[in-house]
Amino acid sequence: MDKQLLLICFLTFVIHLIGTLAYSVRIAGIRTRRIAVSLALFSLLALLSRTSNSFLGPFLAKRVESTLAGTAQTDLLSDFRWLLVAASFATIVGALLIPTFQRVFCRAVYHFQAHRSIPRLILHAFFKGGLSYIKDSATVPAAGNVTGLRKSEGVSLSMTLLNVAAVALWTVGVFAALYAGALDPSVRVTSSTLSSIINGCATVMMALFLDPHMSGLTDDAVEGRVSESQFRKAVVWLVGSRLAGTILAQFLLIPSALVIVQVARAI
Repeated sequence: MDKQLLLICFLTFVIHLIGTLAYSVRIAGIRTRRIAVSLALFSLLALLSRTSNSFLGPFLAKRVESTLAGTAQTDLLSDFRWLLVAASFATIVGALLIPTFQRVFCRAVYHFQAHRSIPRLILHAFFKGGLSYIKDSATVPAAGNVTGLRKSEGVSLSMTLLNVAAVALWTVGVFAALYAGALDPSVRVTSSTLSSIINGCATVMMALFLDPHMSGLTDDAVEGRVSESQFRKAVVWLVGSRLAGTILAQFLLIPSALVIVQVARAI
């Protein structure tokens, strides 16, 4: 694995790590009763994810172009497989960090509520004991959140399967579009713009089913109709289905790329 591929894997890791940690933001919002503030603060991390994503596409496109031009000798299919492995690994790491992250995030919410200043919050995090608090807050996921999954509490099977499918399509969308250009270089520019064919399906599922369901469950937890323990079990289900989605993306890569090639030829 060369340095360029390592960099692209790192950017993929950051994107999926932040995506996994997003679940803990809802837990912090329930605990602090500050849902809006929690989501607003998380937008700082979302900005990091978007920045990583803005670099990921050009770097990966350049790698494909170099391979097609013969200036680089790489196995593109193997490269894309490694990127999907990085996505799965980031999901696992994110799952393990959720308990620690939600504790630290609760502290950040309370600090912002008191001082109403993002710059002051950042300074506090790095220079006024924030790093030591992260160390003191470090913990591992509770075993009870996993062993209790056999009960009926949590997310329904239909929502779990929808999340698997949505994450798989969202994960593979850009990769499939770029790999489609390698399968048929004559339409590679057109193919690179057609990731929305795959990502669009994921977006629709998230917008129509997953996000409203999770938002309603969050409100239920804030109002006491659902216990925090039940909500945590729901998060475990969603994180597990997210991991399953990144694994499923391995099997969808080539079929998705072939679909994009056919659409690009038909346009």
